[in-house]
Amino acid sequence: MSSPHPSAQAVFAFPGRWLAGASLLLGPVLLLAGVVLRARFHFFFPDQLAAYDRHPALMTASYSCFAAGTVALWPAVSALTARIGTAHPTLAALGGGLTLLGLFARTFHAGADHLAFRLVDAGGSRSATTTVGDSYQAFHIFQYASFAIMLGWIVLAAGAWRSGLLGPVRSLALALTALLPLGVLKGTTPLSVVGAAGLCIALVPLGLAVLFNGPRPTRRSAARFGLGSLAVITLGFISSLG
Repeated sequence: MSSPHPSAQAVFAFPGRWLAGASLLLGPVLLLAGVVLRARFHFFFPDQLAAYDRHPALMTASYSCFAAGTVALWPAVSALTARIGTAHPTLAALGGGLTLLGLFARTFHAGADHLAFRLVDAGGSRSATTTVGDSYQAFHIFQYASFAIMLGWIVLAAGAWRSGLLGPVRSLALALTALLPLGVLKGTTPLSVVGAAGLCIALVPLGLAVLFNGPRPTRRSAARFGLGSLAVITLGFISSLG
C-alpha cells in the first residue's frame, strides 16, 4: 500500500501549539512572580543571602519561580523564532539564537544561586557571604554569554515588530525584558519589575491566542497527553526521593 501524498499529511511543527501556548503563558508569569516575591529585599548578594537566612521559604519560592520561568520560556522563544522566520529569517535566527543562549546562561546562574543558599543552610549567611564574595569573579564559560541575555530580547523584539507578529507597543514591551538584571543572586529593582511585566504584556496575549485559536484536541490525543504528563510527574517524584 502506497504512503499518502506529502500534501495530504499533517505538517509537524515543533514545539507545537500546546507546548508553545503553555510556555508563552507560564514563562512570563513565573518570572514576574519570582521578581515580585523578593522585591522587599535589597538588590546585592549579601542582602539576598541574609534575606534567605531570615525567610528561607519565601526566597526559595522566589528563586524557584524565576528559574522555572527561565526554563519554561524556551518553547515560547522557539515558537516566536519560527513565526518571525517566515518573513525575516536572519532576524529570527539571530534573535532566537541569542535569546536561547541567554536563557541557558540564566539557568547556570540559577544553579549558582541554589548552591549559595545551601551554603547559608550549612554555615549561616556570614560564612556564605564570605565564600560567595571570594569566588564572585571566578571564571565560568557562561560569563561570555552575558551579552546574549540582554541583546537577544531586543533582536527578537525587532523581528516580532518587522514581521508583524507583534505590534509596536508589545514589541517594545518584549524588548524591555532586557532590563532584567543578570548574574548570580540578583534581587529586584524597579527595572526588574518593568522587564518582567513587559514580557507578560508581550507574550501572555499571544499564548492565549495560540491556545484558543485552533481545533480542540481529540479524546485520544488528550488521553495520550494526560498519560505522558502523569509519567513525567511520576518520574520526577521518584527522582526526588533519590
